[in-house]
Amino acid sequence: MDVSSVTVGLPVSDLARAVAWYQRVLELGEPDVEIGDDLVEFQVGPVWLQLGQGVTARSGAEVVLRLGVADAAAERTRMVGLGVEASPVEHVEGVVDHFELHDPDGNRLGVYALVEGSPTP
Repeated sequence: MDVSSVTVGLPVSDLARAVAWYQRVLELGEPDVEIGDDLVEFQVGPVWLQLGQGVTARSGAEVVLRLGVADAAAERTRMVGLGVEASPVEHVEGVVDHFELHDPDGNRLGVYALVEGSPTP
């Protein structure tokens, strides 16, 4: 299969609140795509992030949106400064630095930075 694009869809209970949160926390501009009153998409690096207003109750399996950055510790410091709760940065020797956070609807996000010499995902 020759995949040309990836979209990750996350359910949100209040689309306007979610859009504002993601814009602030991920430093995004306006949505790249708006479909009706209940679906927006942002292009985040090579991935499309789709926020759709709908049921947010957890059914078992859980999607985790993981975003690679140059410096995970710096991003955590910036996000905590915005009032976002985030786990401490964990360091996996020779591989990655990473932390997790949740959006207002409980969707899990991970932020990671590969360390020098680590294999690329």
